[in-house]
Amino acid sequence: MADREAVLAELKKITDPGTGQDIVSAGMVRALTVEDGTVRFVIEIDPSRAQQLEPVRAEAEARVKALPGIDKVSAMMTAHSTKAPPPDLKPGRKAEPSGPQPVPGVDRIVAIASGKGGVGKSTVSANLACALAAEGRRVGLLDADVYGPSQPRMLGVSGRPASPDGKTILPMRNHGVTMMSLGLMTNEDQAVVWRGPMLMGALQQMMMQVQWGALDVLLIDLPPGTGDVQLTLTQKFAVDGAVIVSTPQDVALLDARKGIDMFNQMKTPILGLIENMSTHICSNCGHEEHIFGHGGVAAEAAKLGVPLLAEIPLHLDIRVASDGGAPVVVSKPDSPQAGAFRAVARDLISKGLA
Repeated sequence: MADREAVLAELKKITDPGTGQDIVSAGMVRALTVEDGTVRFVIEIDPSRAQQLEPVRAEAEARVKALPGIDKVSAMMTAHSTKAPPPDLKPGRKAEPSGPQPVPGVDRIVAIASGKGGVGKSTVSANLACALAAEGRRVGLLDADVYGPSQPRMLGVSGRPASPDGKTILPMRNHGVTMMSLGLMTNEDQAVVWRGPMLMGALQQMMMQVQWGALDVLLIDLPPGTGDVQLTLTQKFAVDGAVIVSTPQDVALLDARKGIDMFNQMKTPILGLIENMSTHICSNCGHEEHIFGHGGVAAEAAKLGVPLLAEIPLHLDIRVASDGGAPVVVSKPDSPQAGAFRAVARDLISKGLA
């Protein structure tokens, strides 16, 4: 079955007659989703060129429908409005009130954190969000990993969020999860070169100016470490708790302990620890191997007196699903890998934390 990358590759073959660029490179393709053989996307145009670009829309729809495994295609044209551009996520706006505050319409805020990068925190965040949605919760996910935003790719979301008035941002939605990311405001290969005050301003705007609607829980996918974003979140917003993700190896646990200590200093409860890449089972022979060691996170959880929420295996399906824009909880809901995330979701719900 064709995946998101195959669809984009096919759309790159279509040229905008007005500019000579392909419609993907020109930034005309927005809100692309590929799910269960159904493809949906929007072609953003100048309203004065609607008649000229109708053949382009029709060609895009026909090309994508011809891809293997694609049963249904919905390609719509939408007019870009120059009257109300997306808000500028940079400092200079009036400062928010000091002290922790709730986000309107959001019942609970849960941070997903790690001490170091590369432990799978964003993968855990995406799958946990989808698992909570599958359990019937109203879930939001804020990708606050400003330097490495990966949630748009993992949740299969593209395009720039709309802003009806230049102040309020309308978030994107897929797999039952309402999502916002700085990655939707920049080009995929564009670096965010910002100092601390710019990061803090961007986080506060994404928390307060995004129209989240009524949510049972808002998950915050934090960047690794204990920097400006973590401090701003815990100082400015009423965070109900943090989930710490780590691999079993000692080096990862050293940094995870620093993250835990930071949340303790900020009086943010630790809801539990998740051991990611806990074990690997060979798909050919079934041999189980603990590549990064085993039991370190469980021992740390016992030492802290907090739950070990899950031991997530190192499995190819989890990686492939995330790269394809449909987390394993969505793409293979009956698999043991998805079951581990569903168990965490049910645990948090039973404790009234999500």
